[in-house]
Amino acid sequence: MFYHCVHFWLVEGLAEDQRRDFVQALHGLGECETVRSCRVARPAGTPRDVVDNSYDYQLLLSFDDVTGQDVYQDSDPRHHKFIEDFKTFWTRVLIYDSVPVED
Repeated sequence: MFYHCVHFWLVEGLAEDQRRDFVQALHGLGECETVRSCRVARPAGTPRDVVDNSYDYQLLLSFDDVTGQDVYQDSDPRHHKFIEDFKTFWTRVLIYDSVPVED
């Protein structure tokens, strides 16, 4: 399994319909061929010093392996269209890729 966790900080002043379109497009990335699961979330607002609640949306995708994630990154047209259509919506993107730890 390979996990791709993306945090988005959006530009100030986006209209509600723009935010709705953005979230819908995030969910649409789950339809990419090599994506096994897709979760879209917002910060929980957990009031602890070690928790970062500053981002607007989180996308968590899972893939069978790094090869599936590479296909998504390099050649999936939905992923490329998402970036092209929404790159002006964010000011910052931070990605954490991870793999399970084997016992």
